[in-house]
Amino acid sequence: MRAVDVIHKKRDGGELTASELTFIIDGYCEGEIPDYQMSAWAMAVLFRGMTAAETAALTLAMANSGDQVDLAPIAGVKVDKHSTGGVGDKTTLIIGPLVASIGVPVAKMSGRGLGHTGGTIDKLEAIEGFRTELSRDTFLNQVNEIGLSVIGQSGNLAPADKKLYALRDVTATVESIPLIASSVMSKKIAAGADAIVLDVKTGSGAFMKTLDDAERLAQAMVDIGTQVGRRTAAIISDMDQPLGFAIGNALEVAEAVATLKGQGPDDLTSLCLTLSAHMAVLGGKASSVEEAEALLRKQLDNGEALAKFKQFVAAQGGDASIADEPNRLPTAPLAIEVKAAASGFVAKIDAERLGVAAMLLGAGRATKDDAIDYAVGITIRKKIGDPVTEGETIATLHARQDGSAASEAKAKVIEAYRFSAERPADRPLLLSVVTADGIERCGAAVQTD
Repeated sequence: MRAVDVIHKKRDGGELTASELTFIIDGYCEGEIPDYQMSAWAMAVLFRGMTAAETAALTLAMANSGDQVDLAPIAGVKVDKHSTGGVGDKTTLIIGPLVASIGVPVAKMSGRGLGHTGGTIDKLEAIEGFRTELSRDTFLNQVNEIGLSVIGQSGNLAPADKKLYALRDVTATVESIPLIASSVMSKKIAAGADAIVLDVKTGSGAFMKTLDDAERLAQAMVDIGTQVGRRTAAIISDMDQPLGFAIGNALEVAEAVATLKGQGPDDLTSLCLTLSAHMAVLGGKASSVEEAEALLRKQLDNGEALAKFKQFVAAQGGDASIADEPNRLPTAPLAIEVKAAASGFVAKIDAERLGVAAMLLGAGRATKDDAIDYAVGITIRKKIGDPVTEGETIATLHARQDGSAASEAKAKVIEAYRFSAERPADRPLLLSVVTADGIERCGAAVQTD
């Protein structure tokens, strides 16, 4: 078998076999297939696409390129959750304890953030003492004992994905849906879960800007999961404005704690309940999403979800008292108010601009080697549809100092907001549910532009 023959076949629209895909992934990882041939193959995939069977075979080849996590020692159906990312997305901090509190084991490996704010691991490390590196036995034992552990992703989990993504990033092939889907799912499959729930974002603060594209990606990932024997469902949610009100690591931890107390923002609470309900169904703890949501809401109301969060934080060496005293979390020395430039209603928020503003303050990373400031970030005060008076505070910057970075961040926030004389129509948060049976759009779902 030769790489040129595989490239030629895909260029002409042929369907690659599992052995051909394994050959090209293994050859690239081992240095036997050079960058220029892999680039040609990726471009052929971008233009010609892949069948569901091809994408599943590619995903397995990438998953098999490194470590495989064996979760068999953990009792029960292990259900993982993955988000395609967004601004203010702190759902794992809520969903993990919530789902674990009803007996669904969550053994999760998460990554650090590159971009707007930190990833789940960075947010957890905003809690003093919290350890995200555990031995395999400690990790497995903790899930068996308390139902939940979240650790940093192994450096050798799906290494083919890391190498291929770096190449795609510089060869204009990032946008290929089969390659995006296999990138996400290869890591999820290698991480060992029995079932997977995907939170796919769409809108200005997401990678997928339109609902149609988000649905195509979600269907591709669900198809992969189905093909390789993992029960998989995807929820498509709106990211045309930040999720909740907090953007920034410690700020998001505090908002997650408030949500576990039943005092969180409506949008964040709603999305977490929906995602958790699908995890509960896949984990065999409820027969329907409606039954699961009722059970999970009770866990928020009776304090069981919060108690599980405290147990989880303490088990990994963190200061669990932050659940009762969130002011113990890192706090920025300056609070800079951003005022509305006009009166009216908030008509639009460019979530991506707000994410960039948070990164300018130090809440995220421009490069993988950048250090994160856990204390800084943004609290937004007004969301789409809210009335605003000129001069009223629309956001607060939590900054280390009032210098050029804070000034630039403030300008980004101002640019992110658009106002109108009339109140805009209500925006649905939940847009579609994607399963092996197909796509079901939620009642008020609309195409996002």
